[in-house]
Parts: sequence; structure tokens; C-alpha cells
Amino acid sequence: MKMNIKAKADTGRSKYSVKASRKGKRTPLYILLIFIAVQLAPILFITPTLNYFRGQGMDQATAAASTSGWLIVWTMGIGFIAAMILILRDKQFFNIWKGKKAGLLEAIGWGILGFFLVYFAQIIAALIEVELFGIAPGSQNTASITKLVEVVPWALLAVVFFGPVLEELVFRRVVFGSLNQTTNFFLATAVSALVFAAVHLEFSHLLIYFSTGLVLAFLYQKTKRIITPIIAHVMLNGFVMIAQLNMEKLENFLKQLEQMQ
Repeated sequence: MKMNIKAKADTGRSKYSVKASRKGKRTPLYILLIFIAVQLAPILFITPTLNYFRGQGMDQATAAASTSGWLIVWTMGIGFIAAMILILRDKQFFNIWKGKKAGLLEAIGWGILGFFLVYFAQIIAALIEVELFGIAPGSQNTASITKLVEVVPWALLAVVFFGPVLEELVFRRVVFGSLNQTTNFFLATAVSALVFAAVHLEFSHLLIYFSTGLVLAFLYQKTKRIITPIIAHVMLNGFVMIAQLNMEKLENFLKQLEQMQ
């Protein structure tokens, strides 16, 4: 009788383990689907949201910017929460590496250093675009996002935090992490960086986004902690937004310096 009870208990634990394992294997897919939904969901709400802001007496340009800004905040915010819930339920989501992970302080340090590495890589990529391909500097994507943030300041939270975190979960953990387990580091890095670049839909600056993806994948591989590329990505987006939002002040300051010389 005791043996039967023990056998049933073992069977119950075995079924639970199999079930948990299946859920764990599906988590990367669910994270990817959440990211896709975040990208596509605003399309469903553009018209009613735009009509709402028009009804508030806004002109067409302001209403359009408000619509885009608030839709980014809500969709990315909901996507971020949904992704965090899935990850908290799957304790093995980040356990994809062999060897010892970097300590938390080391991972944070590499994240801060990673910001400078990414920025340096972008400068080199931009120089190559200008000198070899004749592509004019400046990003239309960044300019558009800056206008949204000026109209909807809350959009800054989505641009600097929600967006980078979701992108790192998808492109570094899901795409790069999965490929790195089945292929090799170089192929996984190249493919994940290329997908990361393509998703931004600014193909004239594909090299800049690609170089960014390369460095972020390296950072994840180096520390084996997703917090490292997240820190670098958040710092990069934050720096770009601060620079863009204060561009006029910076230009005036530089002019004053020139006049003083």
C-alpha cells in the first residue's frame, strides 16, 4: 500500500515536471508573439484614438502625434507587463548558458561599459555609411520619435525603458540565445543583429543598427546575464533622447562658445 502511494506521488511529480518543462519551452515563443502584438496592435486603435484627440480641439499634426505617442506607451507598457509575468512563471527562462554567470556588479559594470562600446560602434558605422555609401547622417526614425516625446512626455518611458527591455528579451534572449544553443556564436550573433536591424525599418542605416546588435549580443554572451545588454540599450536610448530633446540648447551653447573665441 505504501509503495503504491509513493508510486502515485512520484508519478504526480513527474507529470508536473513534464508540464513545467513544456511551459518553459513555450515561453520564448510567447515572448516573441507579445513583441509582434506590440508592433501591430496600434493599427487597430489609430482611428478611434485619433478621432478622440481631434474631438479635444487638437489640430491634425498634434492629434496624430498624440495618437502615436499614447499608443506606444500603452502597447509597450502592456507588452512589458505581460512579458514579465511569463518570465516570472518560468524560472528556467534565462538558464541557457554553460559556465558561470558574471556577478551582478560585474554585469552592471559591463552594461555601463557596453553603452560606450555601442556608441563607439555606431560612430564607426555612421562614418562607413557616409564615406563609402554616401548616406547622409541623421535618423528619420529618431527624429519622429523625438517629436512624439515632445507632444507626449510619457512616451519617453516607452522609448527609454519598455522598448529596450522588450527588444533585449526578443533579440538577445529569444533569437540570439536560441540560435546560440543550436548553431554557434558567430552565426547567432549575425542573424540576431540582422533581424534587430531589419525590424527598425530604417534600411538606409541598416549598418548602424546591425553594429548595435553585434555589440549587445557580445555583452550578453560575455556576462550571460540579460541585464547587461538591457543597461547598455537603456543608456543608449536615454542618451539619444536627452541629446535630441536639448539639441537647440546645445547648438546655442556651441554658438556662444564660438563667439567667445
